[in-house]
Amino acid sequence: MTLPIRIAPSILAADFANLGQEVRDVTEAGADWIHLDIMDGHFVPNISFGPDVIKSLRPYTNAVFDCHLMISPVDPYLEAFAKAGCDRITVHAEAGPHLHRSLQTIRHLGKKVGVTLNPATPLSAIENVLDDVDLILIMSVNPGFGGQKFIPAMTDKIRSAKLLIGDRPIELEVDGGVTTETAPMIAAAGGNVFVAGSAIFKGESVEAYRKTVGDLRAAAERGRVGAS
Repeated sequence: MTLPIRIAPSILAADFANLGQEVRDVTEAGADWIHLDIMDGHFVPNISFGPDVIKSLRPYTNAVFDCHLMISPVDPYLEAFAKAGCDRITVHAEAGPHLHRSLQTIRHLGKKVGVTLNPATPLSAIENVLDDVDLILIMSVNPGFGGQKFIPAMTDKIRSAKLLIGDRPIELEVDGGVTTETAPMIAAAGGNVFVAGSAIFKGESVEAYRKTVGDLRAAAERGRVGAS
């Protein structure tokens, strides 16, 4: 199954003093989803923001809020992020002992369900939950900080994840070092959702974002066409 190319800017790279307007501008510029990286300083070595910030951003756009929870334990906070306005909630396979329970909880909250893997975690960790998810997120850097370089070995992992998905209608998202240089190889391997922060939030205007979003989408489309 071929799903649309989706561009999901990570607001970690946005201007936090003007976050609502940044979300509005990047959506107007053509972004499909808004990627929300939630870090707890425990599961990953950084702290970002929580559900109250997401709730405050929700009125600025109707775009999909794609929430990536890099927190552990994760289960006690799922309801808060759902109520804050997240449309998709993705949890790490490494973040708790009962992955299937976490995914079921997200589904019961009425949200789309995602599961993510750190670079060193094998795909076998999620083989038994494929029928419970709408999205698989492959981390192509070690999570915790923006601006890192894409780990080349993750291209094969993305390709293997696409084979694992088969005909299921599961989005394959990639986060980490996504640029116009790496997007073609990601798309060729089967990725369709591109998370990018510093590659998109260049400049300070809707027109600047329209160019960076458009350039990234075009790069991904080139990779997809070249692989067909």
